Amino acid sequence: MSGVAGPVGTRARVALVLVSHSQRLAQGAVELSAQMAPGVLLLAAGGTDDGGLGTSYDRVSGAIEEALRVADGVVVLADLGSAVMTVESVLDLEDGFDGRVLLADAPFVEGAVAAAVTAHGGGDVAEVLASAEHAGGTFAVPAAAPEAGEEHAADGAPPAGEARAVVTLRNPLGLHARPAAVLARLVAGFDASVAIDGVNGASVLELMKLGATGGQELTVTGEGPQAADAVRAVVEAVEGGFGEV
Repeated sequence: MSGVAGPVGTRARVALVLVSHSQRLAQGAVELSAQMAPGVLLLAAGGTDDGGLGTSYDRVSGAIEEALRVADGVVVLADLGSAVMTVESVLDLEDGFDGRVLLADAPFVEGAVAAAVTAHGGGDVAEVLASAEHAGGTFAVPAAAPEAGEEHAADGAPPAGEARAVVTLRNPLGLHARPAAVLARLVAGFDASVAIDGVNGASVLELMKLGATGGQELTVTGEGPQAADAVRAVVEAVEGGFGEV
């Protein structure tokens, strides 16, 4: 199967299959997502059997079967309506896919990146699916998010398990795709909810949406049992410059 990225020889929790009318588009989405989440198995199922534009039942079913040989579950993303129909046909007609393979109603590229980062963080198939589908609304204008602990200002006593820090971006390019993915994967590994300038620190797309540039200050807040450790880890990663300084 062409367009494969991810670990070999290890059992994965979730793999992704990316279905496109174009073989190059599917392979490109795999390549991009693999840069964000290098520990995830991603398979491209693009184009027809003769290399033309379109989708192939056999390519889709073959990619899913290959993914299930090394993963407990599979999330599939498709680019256009007829690709969705091909995937649905495969899921309806093939035995052994039920419950373990889910088709995401999500934007192809953004959904693939978000799903891959969540899978890299150890999410199960339902969590990876939700991440992909949430990506469709990521670039809507968000409501202002209160900082952690703001609702407790009246009594002046912050709750246990809360942390806050301010850190300056040192890398000149700021939170572009790779550093955003590094932070999202980092945050996902802690038992804490972390916000960076008011957006979900575990979402690579929300972090990229900030458009934060070099020299900009970021406010990092966390709540939960590992809030202090999570905030400290984010600060250390930002101060380290993501290998770009």
